[in-house]
Amino acid sequence: MAKLYFSYAAMNAGKSTLLLQASHNYHERGMQTLLYTSSLYAQMDKKSITSRIGVTAPAQLYDNKLDLYSQINKRLKQGPLHCIFVDEAQFLTTDQVWQLARVADRLKLPVMTYGLRTDFLGNLFEGSKALLAIADILREVRTICECGAKATMVVRMDEKGNVLTTGDQVAIGKDVYVSLCRKHWEEQTGRWPASDANSPKFSFEENSTD
Repeated sequence: MAKLYFSYAAMNAGKSTLLLQASHNYHERGMQTLLYTSSLYAQMDKKSITSRIGVTAPAQLYDNKLDLYSQINKRLKQGPLHCIFVDEAQFLTTDQVWQLARVADRLKLPVMTYGLRTDFLGNLFEGSKALLAIADILREVRTICECGAKATMVVRMDEKGNVLTTGDQVAIGKDVYVSLCRKHWEEQTGRWPASDANSPKFSFEENSTD
């Protein structure tokens, strides 16, 4: 049985690298894959998925209106297809997550999605919430906070290095995202009084994406 997978992590954990490596493994065996990423990144990353280490591959773009099941079904009729990969899966709508589930259930194609679990305010993204609810396999991709603990949260910072605690859930631009453990996320966002001795200090000059 084909399955729907969701690999989730904080920022800069290497999700895109893992996706591209997995797709490459299929191609090494003569198999065909179809890659998707969010159209929110179209201007910065033209119809491709690029990892932080410089590996890249062409990808289809999706917005919140695209019927993924219909498009994948149409592509399947044109020739062999062995796996679907979706980057930035947090930006999927609930309907699109169900469409991907139908791809696995009805078209018998494994679907591997990669994305963030929560936003900079600690809230679930719509796509991530749906994937956590119905995906067959959940996988955590780990990265670390500056203190060495596992990072599970992310803060958004402006160009001056100030931690932002308000704003739109989706903001593609010059803001910087930093992955933190829950303890230091609370301190940096003001959810809990920070300890001067233990709070990490940040200074970033450019945007970082995964």
